[in-house]
Amino acid sequence: MNKFMQAALKEAQLAQEQGEVPVGAAVFQDGKLIAAAHNLTEQTGDPTAHAELLAIKAALAKLGAKNLMGCELFVTLEPCAMCTGAIHLCKLNRVYFGAYDAKSGACGGSVDLPVSGCFDYKTEVYGSIDEPQCEAILKEFFKDIRKGGKHGAKL
Repeated sequence: MNKFMQAALKEAQLAQEQGEVPVGAAVFQDGKLIAAAHNLTEQTGDPTAHAELLAIKAALAKLGAKNLMGCELFVTLEPCAMCTGAIHLCKLNRVYFGAYDAKSGACGGSVDLPVSGCFDYKTEVYGSIDEPQCEAILKEFFKDIRKGGKHGAKL
């Protein structure tokens, strides 16, 4: 397993424990963890509280910077259009994601915004990093919801 994706998966597990859709993200600079976060949309009532955005904001604050040039983001699920836009605007060097999202993914799953030419800054994007592990936590979560399990009441 990729040691950087492990940090994102740890965050996804925290999200799952809190009844959030289990997506985690981690920002690294020169191999050092700068910030990590998980989805908080249910807890905050904020539909923009995605793991990627929260990790980006935390990394910017920690570095005291206005962009994340020289940094990489690892996220367990393919970023949506909102997160893909933020990723490019903050000028991350690379994004690595685990599971593709055929419905809402904006990096090849549903659409492929990074190759569309709509961004001034070119962020490299790589998918399928530890995909089986990243898919498994999501499948378990939604299977539990369909059965009316512990997560079903929160969503």
